[in-house]
Amino acid sequence: QVQVEESGGGLVQAGGSLRLSCTASGLTFAWANMGWFRQAPGKEREEVSCISWTDTTYYAEPMKGRFTISRDNAKNTIYLQMNTLNPEDSATYYCAASVTSVSRSHCQPSSSTYWGQGTQVTVSS
Repeated sequence: QVQVEESGGGLVQAGGSLRLSCTASGLTFAWANMGWFRQAPGKEREEVSCISWTDTTYYAEPMKGRFTISRDNAKNTIYLQMNTLNPEDSATYYCAASVTSVSRSHCQPSSSTYWGQGTQVTVSS
């Protein structure tokens, strides 16, 4: 049984930073494509950043230069370092395990992707 758990969300002022963590179990983590997605109230889910099992990374355009994704296979964990946050970054952030396809230009989950419960990020102006 695959389990995915996020942590690290919270309230931060505009311009501040947060680091999200996601731990996945029940799968061969070192071979898993992983990712972060987010959803704000009234909006559709959108890609944030993904990392393949070969360490190829993808960033959605608004996140480039501000967010950094990384993975630690020894800990079955990925991280999302978020800097220079702004109120538009406020959302529930979801970790995804076994993302179907990751390249530098796209990150595509599927029905076989596993999701965490989400962690809330709120950026105040």
